Amino acid sequence: MLIVGLTGGIGAGKSTVAELLSFHGAAVVDVDALGREIIAPGGSAVEPVVERFGDHLRGPDGGIDRPALAAIVFNDPSELAALNEISHPAINDLLDERIETIAAKGVADVVVLDMAVLVESALGRDTRFPYEVVVTVEAPPDVRLQRLTGRGMTADDAKARLASQATDDQRREVSNFVIGNGGGTDELADAARQLWDALRNLADERAA
Repeated sequence: MLIVGLTGGIGAGKSTVAELLSFHGAAVVDVDALGREIIAPGGSAVEPVVERFGDHLRGPDGGIDRPALAAIVFNDPSELAALNEISHPAINDLLDERIETIAAKGVADVVVLDMAVLVESALGRDTRFPYEVVVTVEAPPDVRLQRLTGRGMTADDAKARLASQATDDQRREVSNFVIGNGGGTDELADAARQLWDALRNLADERAA
């Protein structure tokens, strides 16, 4: 299988591209969802997070109170780093499990890892099945800001989220493909189809 890391800043539309690639036949793994899964009730990171940050973060259902955890780590780089030391290995373990399942079922030749923090972390790399190709989805900052505020986020919160992530230049440095998403849905769908053709060709070359 060809493992693809798909990334992009908040509001750029990477998850929309992931959906389009899924439509064409890719198996998509939502890495952000895995991050939520590991601190849900019974998740592998619940006890390590409680041990590091305090039992007050344990919710009534046994999982981690995500808003309370976010309040601790969002503006404190050292606390965020401590959380990442716990969460990222746990996420990578789940990634291996998901990819193994996809391989065993033989349902797809292309696996797409939909992940926000590809540049900023070792997610999807420190695994038995690391991504080999990187795709970045971009959109102009003003378009991304408009999308975020349209979802109900305040302008200040949106700007803070944009500023906290990797820059477009940093993403381009590690990218094999860059998809622009500043236009309409038809334009994005066409770009995703061309991307899919390119990924399929790479997968076929590997299989030959």
